[in-house]
Amino acid sequence: MSEVRAALLIAAEAHLARRAWSAVRMGEVAASAGVSRQTLYNEFGSKEGLARALARQAADGYLAGIERTLARPAADPRERLRAAADWTVAAARPGTLLRSLLTGCWGDPLPAPRPARTTATAPAPAQRRAELPLPGPGDLLAAARDRAVAVLNESAPPRTDPRELARECECVLRLALSRIVAPPVAEGAGAGRRRGKVTGPSPRAGGR
Repeated sequence: MSEVRAALLIAAEAHLARRAWSAVRMGEVAASAGVSRQTLYNEFGSKEGLARALARQAADGYLAGIERTLARPAADPRERLRAAADWTVAAARPGTLLRSLLTGCWGDPLPAPRPARTTATAPAPAQRRAELPLPGPGDLLAAARDRAVAVLNESAPPRTDPRELARECECVLRLALSRIVAPPVAEGAGAGRRRGKVTGPSPRAGGR
């Protein structure tokens, strides 16, 4: 990603954190990034293109975060998988694009970006990627599951069944999603129960 494009996305995120998307002005985003309004349109085509790029960046950031969390050393894969689930819940806090991507509930802070009207023809790879359809909640969860399996499988015993590992990773991630959709009524009172729930089945990668 070019420095200009990265700066524009950072500026757009900063404006979106302070106001509704309908109130965000392209000229203000460009000024915050230190570029012209025309440069902004050259990069994203339209405000809708900028919205798609922001959502795509949130999806990519989530998958990268899953990998980083699972890559941390821990006593066994169960702790790593639980950490990834806890990180998912924390990252998908109210008012974030990730929450909208994981739940399919848009409108706060960004309405669901409309698909691109034309096929991707922009010369830059980042622009072409932003034109692709956004992943739905099921697609994003499946991608996170696959990333989790790939990381945990590196330390799994030789007899580990990859299909079983995939089922267990998906189960834990779905439990995390249930916490996002329907969090405990009392955070303090439910903290212990929440920790037990998010652990889910014991990944076979921890040995048998």
